[in-house]
Amino acid sequence: MQSYLDFEKPVADLEGKIAELKSLASSDQAVSIDEEVSRLSSRAEEALVDIYRRLTPWQKMQVARHPQRPHFSDYVKSLITEWTPLAGDRKFAEDPALQAGFGRFNGRPVAILGQEKGSNTETRLKHNFGMSRPEGYRKAVRIMEMADRFDIPVLSFIDTAGAFPGIDAEERGQAEAIARSTEKCLELGVPNLAVIIGEGGSGGAIAIATANRVLMLENAIYAVISPEGAASILWRDAAKALDAANAMKITAADLLSLGIIDGIIAEPAGGAHRHHAEVMAATSRGIEQFLADFVGNRSRLEIREHRRDKFLAIGSNLN
Repeated sequence: MQSYLDFEKPVADLEGKIAELKSLASSDQAVSIDEEVSRLSSRAEEALVDIYRRLTPWQKMQVARHPQRPHFSDYVKSLITEWTPLAGDRKFAEDPALQAGFGRFNGRPVAILGQEKGSNTETRLKHNFGMSRPEGYRKAVRIMEMADRFDIPVLSFIDTAGAFPGIDAEERGQAEAIARSTEKCLELGVPNLAVIIGEGGSGGAIAIATANRVLMLENAIYAVISPEGAASILWRDAAKALDAANAMKITAADLLSLGIIDGIIAEPAGGAHRHHAEVMAATSRGIEQFLADFVGNRSRLEIREHRRDKFLAIGSNLN
C-alpha cells in the first residue's frame, strides 16, 4: 500500500478516487471506468511531476526518509550476484546495522558495505534503524583490508541518520572506530565508490563514504547533523528544523555545486520509493562508469593520491 507524504496530498486524493472507481467496477461489471481512470491518472501524474519539480530541502529530507524507499538490501538483490555477507569485527560482536561482504557486479568481484535501516518494525529493530555501533565500523575496516589485499574495488551504500549515540557504543570507542574506518577508506590502494541512497548522516556516513567518487540520489540528503539536531543546537527549538534544512545545503544539487559530491543519480518524478527499477538501473550505470574510469586505469598510488587530493580540495574554492 502506497504511503503518502504530507505534500503529496493532491496526488493521494486523485489516486484515492482511482482506487474507488476500480473497486466499484470490480463489483459491477456494467460500469465503464476506463475514460475516467485515464483522465484521473493523467492528472495525478501531472501533479506528481509538478510537486517533485519544486521540492524544498525539507521535503527532500522527507523523501529521503520515506519508509518505502529502497534500502541497502534492495540494491544488493538488484545489482549484486553471489552476495556473501560476512559477520563480526573479530573483537566484540556482529553489528546488523552495517552490512558487509563480497559479491559480483556484472561479473566483477566487488566488496560491499552499507547501512541497512530495515523495512518493518521487526527488521528496523534488528538493524537498529541503520545506526551502527563501533563493531560495525571495525567490521567495515576488516572487509576493506581484505578487498585491498586481493585488489577488489569497494562499493558503499550510505543510508543512516548517524552512528548510534548510545552509552554502550561510546564505551566501546565509537569515535575511534569511525576515525579508523575513515582512515582505512583513505589508505585503500583499490578504488572505492560511495552512493548515498537515503540519508547520509554525520560521521556515521563519512566512515564508509570517504571515496574516490561520491554519488547521491537526487532526493537523498547528506549533512553533518540532522536538521532537527541543528535546530535544537542553534535555536534550542526543534520546530525550527525546516529553517535549518534550508540553510544547511543538504541536497544533492547544493552539494554538487560545493564540490562535496561528484555526481547525482536522477530519480523519476515521485521519488525512488515509487520507481525502484528505474533507480536501480540508474545506480547500476553510475557504478559501471566508476569502474570503467578507475579499474585497470590507475596505479594504487594514483588511486590514493586522487582520493587525497579530492578531499583536500573540498572548501578551497568557496567564496
